[in-house]
Amino acid sequence: MDAIEAITQRVSVAQLTGPDITEVQKTTLFQAALRAPDHGWIRPSRYLTIEGEARAKLGEIFLQQQEAKQVLSDEKREKTKRMLLRAPLVIVAVTRLVDHPKVPREEQLLSTGSGVQNMLTAAYAMGLGSIWRTGDMAECEGVKTALGLMNNEVITGFLYVGHANTSLKSVPEMNINEFVAPWTGETI
Repeated sequence: MDAIEAITQRVSVAQLTGPDITEVQKTTLFQAALRAPDHGWIRPSRYLTIEGEARAKLGEIFLQQQEAKQVLSDEKREKTKRMLLRAPLVIVAVTRLVDHPKVPREEQLLSTGSGVQNMLTAAYAMGLGSIWRTGDMAECEGVKTALGLMNNEVITGFLYVGHANTSLKSVPEMNINEFVAPWTGETI
């Protein structure tokens, strides 16, 4: 598969299964992530891999954090606990935000987001399925503490990677004219 095909045909896959992602595949994913734009070469991104039993342990932390905020039904408790078991590999994308005279915080977040997009595309090109999620747990201080994040770090997303457990949805044809317009130099 060439790069253009991977970029234009990639879709998110929510239903993922094993086998585990190989070390070679993981290396390729992280090589792709590290090619993201990085103004000032400040390296704002880092990634945590959650695999095997660690997924269940982090799921328990998710459950504790949710239960601290509200009473959960048995169904919601089980769903929260099993959330990270949806894929054999969960990658936590972390952005380390620093004060920089030329690189605003938004650009640092976008750099990590670009790295995640590169991993999504690389996964698709290797025949893997993946999906990028955020949600309450990405904002949760207890989760950040459990993962060892510093005060200046934020979770940019959870990337679930595995093998598609369903047929891939077809890519809808997008009308480029709905998203692109020329600017002629005249103020509106």
